[in-house]
Amino acid sequence: MSSAISNSNHTNVNEYVDDDQSTTRRIRLLSLHLNPPILHHDHQLQLEACSGRTKMNVDAEKLTSYLRGKHRDVQEKIFEYFNSRPDLQTPIEILKDDYRELCMRQLVGLVREAGIRPFRYVVEDPLIYFAMIEAIGSVDMSLGIKLGVQYSLWGGSVLNLGTKKHRDKYFEGIDNLEYLGCFAMTELHHGSNVQGIQTIATFDPITDEFIITTPNDGAIKWWIGNAAVHGKFATVFAKLMLPTNGVVTDMGVHAFIVPIRDLKTHKTLPGVEINDCGHKVGLNGVDNGALRFRDVRIPRDNLLNRFGDVSRDGTYTSPLPTVNKRFAATLGELVGGRVGLAYSSVGVLKIAATIAIRYSLLRQQFGPPKQPEISILDYQSQQHKLMPMLASTYAFHFATVNLVEKYAQMKKTHDEQLIADVHALSAGLKSYITSYTAKSLSICREACGGHGYAAVNRFGSLRNDHDIFQTFEGDNTVLLQQVAGDLLKQYQQKFSGGTLAVTWNYLRESMNTYLSQPNPVTARWEGEDHLRDPKFQLDAFRYRTSRLLQSAAVRLRKHSKTLGSFGAWNRCLNHLLTLAESHIETVILENFIEAIKRCPDANSRAALKLVCDLYALNRIWNDIGTYRNVDYVAPNKAKAIHKLADYLSFQVKNVAKELVDAFDLPDHVTRAPIGKQTPGEAYTEYTHYVGF
Repeated sequence: MSSAISNSNHTNVNEYVDDDQSTTRRIRLLSLHLNPPILHHDHQLQLEACSGRTKMNVDAEKLTSYLRGKHRDVQEKIFEYFNSRPDLQTPIEILKDDYRELCMRQLVGLVREAGIRPFRYVVEDPLIYFAMIEAIGSVDMSLGIKLGVQYSLWGGSVLNLGTKKHRDKYFEGIDNLEYLGCFAMTELHHGSNVQGIQTIATFDPITDEFIITTPNDGAIKWWIGNAAVHGKFATVFAKLMLPTNGVVTDMGVHAFIVPIRDLKTHKTLPGVEINDCGHKVGLNGVDNGALRFRDVRIPRDNLLNRFGDVSRDGTYTSPLPTVNKRFAATLGELVGGRVGLAYSSVGVLKIAATIAIRYSLLRQQFGPPKQPEISILDYQSQQHKLMPMLASTYAFHFATVNLVEKYAQMKKTHDEQLIADVHALSAGLKSYITSYTAKSLSICREACGGHGYAAVNRFGSLRNDHDIFQTFEGDNTVLLQQVAGDLLKQYQQKFSGGTLAVTWNYLRESMNTYLSQPNPVTARWEGEDHLRDPKFQLDAFRYRTSRLLQSAAVRLRKHSKTLGSFGAWNRCLNHLLTLAESHIETVILENFIEAIKRCPDANSRAALKLVCDLYALNRIWNDIGTYRNVDYVAPNKAKAIHKLADYLSFQVKNVAKELVDAFDLPDHVTRAPIGKQTPGEAYTEYTHYVGF
């Protein structure tokens, strides 16, 4: 499966030779592209009317109400607070150390002045928490990450891995920012492989303390947010070493609260060495540091003991029987970080798409002879870059809203099946969406030409700040392998009569369909009604995933005989990554279709259906080779899919302004002159910025 951003333009000229009726229709469409209505210029820049003669009626306000839901008010409060405080707005040019202090002042102002207190919602109502995170990240991504480190990672580890005594002791200080903290998991030598970390915590039964030690340079805690400047505590992940009868036993990775700076003087505590990781590609408002521990002693109560505890006499107890189960439970409680990144990444994509599309509607270049220039969004090439991206943004929005709702339900019910479902779904969506957004940011920059290269128009900072989303909270390639592994487990259960997890239910029917031959009649259907039928679209997505799953299982079984399980996995790795992406695309489409059904406004529903069709057919066309290779789609149908996807891009272009307006991002949030809501102000503000 090719990337969702990829370009499938290598079509044969013969595909465009058609019967008279199709040729006439195509000429009519081309004439609409090249002959827009003549506009009267009044020395003010006007937003060009879209080329189509008829246009879908979209009420942006009604669509906004459906998109932003019941927590719109808290997001508005955040936007308004920063709009009222110019001194807290991030300038385009700022030194690293100044940026860190500004970011800290932003966080303090938000919590103590604006009264935004996210911590209580981390567990009580994650829906509100993630709405806050999206809005705060839209204001400044460094601020969003710094806040996430404080409340979701440091605070979340205390709430989720600790017990009542930890909550009682630390909650208020974390909430009001007295106890600024870090999340010290990653080491110089180990990131993704958390079980391989080398920091150790040895229990001393004589003093009733744990001794935290960095045994070698490879075990230095690295990239730790809030550590370089502001942090006072760290949740340190270390191997718990328990001496019993003269033998030291490794009990696996546990989490410990370790003070790193004095609460009053802010000086580094004895035995703790802190250094600065320095200037980064982006997110330089976050003070990432490195931590070394030289036999730092902490009370036994500082062990976050929800899944494993040590008594005064050194006896270890746990509700879970094995090291692996304890480790899985520990990491499972930290899945909220991935949920937040997937959700926030969609927020970044909304900003970038809004700026690029508004500029593309405004910017005029060339046109028919002796007629006004046309907007660059009237060019099919620009539509090809931006309209499937806009459709994907909507698709991702509904998929991540569903993920957040499932996560919130999981935190309330602790249902085991739901926990497994959220774990796999968050891994897949975080990986797929952040990778797509990273590529899209570059496409948006290029689509806006030279003006997209100006720092004031934000694509550079958005791209640099967001880039690390592909790595932290789980490397995207590693996360996709988790999804593939879960799919293979479900595949085995399917054939052994087991119960499928909620997200994978479709595989039961799809696998049966896959194991039969494609229908030679439906493979040739090419009517628009058929291609825009959600059943056809979902069946195609599910068929592809099922085909990839079955063939992956066969290949793994074959190669395991000679290479062993690890070697076989590596031999099939690209196949497995494609399988995981295909599954996630299917889940995204399912959520989009369900969201359309729930939309109460008919016009908004029609607009969302148009956008959903573009998302689905664009993905099918991007991987048309897979469908052609197995005759799931006949040549004439493939040609029809390509033509319809192009036409849907044209139709989405006609309502692109309303669709980005529905994201409801005010100018003081997008903060890009070329992305102003009022087009007449765009070039004016831009020229003022450079000094005219």
